Amino acid sequence: MQKTTPQYILALDLGTTGNRAILFNKNGEVVGQAYKELTQYYPHPGWLEHDPEAIWRDTREVISDVLAETDTFAAEVAAIGLTVQRETCLLWDKTTGKSLHNAIVWQDRRTAPLCRELSTAGQDKLIQERTGLVVDAYFSATKLAWLRDWLKENRPEVDFNNIQAGTVDSWILWHLTGGEVHATDHSNASRTMLMNLGDREWDSDLLELFKIPPNWMPEIKPSLGMFGKTDPGLFGAEIPITAIFGDQQAALFAHGCNKPGLLKCTYGTGCFLVAYSGNNVTRSQNQLLSTVAWTTPDTTNYALEGAMFTSGACIQWLRDGLQMISNAAETEALATQVPDTDGVYFVPALSGLGAPHWDMSARGSFQGITGGVKKEHIVRAVLESIAYQVKEVVDAMNKDGDTPIALLKVDGGSSRNDFLMQFQADVLGIPVERPEILDATAQGAAFGAGLATGFWDNYDDLIAKRQVERTFKPGENQAQAQANFEQWSKAVERAKDWID
Repeated sequence: MQKTTPQYILALDLGTTGNRAILFNKNGEVVGQAYKELTQYYPHPGWLEHDPEAIWRDTREVISDVLAETDTFAAEVAAIGLTVQRETCLLWDKTTGKSLHNAIVWQDRRTAPLCRELSTAGQDKLIQERTGLVVDAYFSATKLAWLRDWLKENRPEVDFNNIQAGTVDSWILWHLTGGEVHATDHSNASRTMLMNLGDREWDSDLLELFKIPPNWMPEIKPSLGMFGKTDPGLFGAEIPITAIFGDQQAALFAHGCNKPGLLKCTYGTGCFLVAYSGNNVTRSQNQLLSTVAWTTPDTTNYALEGAMFTSGACIQWLRDGLQMISNAAETEALATQVPDTDGVYFVPALSGLGAPHWDMSARGSFQGITGGVKKEHIVRAVLESIAYQVKEVVDAMNKDGDTPIALLKVDGGSSRNDFLMQFQADVLGIPVERPEILDATAQGAAFGAGLATGFWDNYDDLIAKRQVERTFKPGENQAQAQANFEQWSKAVERAKDWID
């Protein structure tokens, strides 16, 4: 006989490099998890795609795996919280349930020419005013336009009336509910460059500008609330899906950043510094993004964000591309084998530069290489570049705000690296706080789902239970790290405007 008392919340964290399912118990503790790495496809320089069918297959498998490994029945799961890699998007046929092209990943630069056309045509102001975003290939709108044009040219037999569009959350939600629900939440919709930040609906002028049929788009719903239930044929029971977040917003929620001035930085594939800004839209004067943090049926919460495209991705590149390392953990030991980078600086613009530069034409570069440079110096330069990027965005946020940032809360895979976190504290000159649970994106999705379904009663109590594992304070290398930041800034300027 199956146990049926809800004991867990299931978080699905569908990221850029892999898909993860994590079970949380009543105390907010991790009781089990399963993970599958996701294949990256690079059809042309600057292009990056994912196989949507693989994302759905892996999602089913990690859910089944974590339930099996923890001896848990689906009926024991009170709710599912879903968090995804935001701007990655795709089209699919609602009659067949099949994707019509690979998903175009948020790092992909193929639509940079279209973005330049929009800027030349003077559309920057309208887009930024309506969406809070800058015109950049990072966001979903130009990707959807590219997919539409590709279909017209290569798949003329496809009936456009049967097409559904969305980010990865919409794709997975549609499949989890057996094709019953085509929806997204405000935090993901706010990253498409198609949602009006004021009324939190698809903007008809922008849909027309990008020639996206309104009937393709998912319904926008509050981040915390009922989205639907899983098809009972999938896991043996209907599980309510009660929260959807963009990954960075989920991490902000997990850190308890629900008051103006509180912020976090997630070190994942990219690096994302997000500051909670309250119930009204805050506009940046320093190239930061205005975005939805999360919504409930009664409230809308906004944030300011600095998005840096390449952090963990450049460590993965050291592993898979250059084959300098066999795993990410090696970078810490290699970096500490040398006292400095021997004058080498790395600009991590493998997918262009995000905040505060927004240069789609920039490309990665090593500068300052001389004959004495070794692998250890190269690895250290890559790690230091991640911290330098974060300093640029912290400086921008300090210019936008009234009170200087005094503490940085961190999470994500690369925050495990003690060398990087200490260097981050040194270059910023402020403490860096690392929690016990680094999977903050999954934790935030779980918190949202559990609160929405009544599994947990109080958000503040949940946050109070989170444990800090270590705080890194600025050390004796602070002055040198900050001096080197000035030299790195020169390298960044030389890496800009590389692609005509």
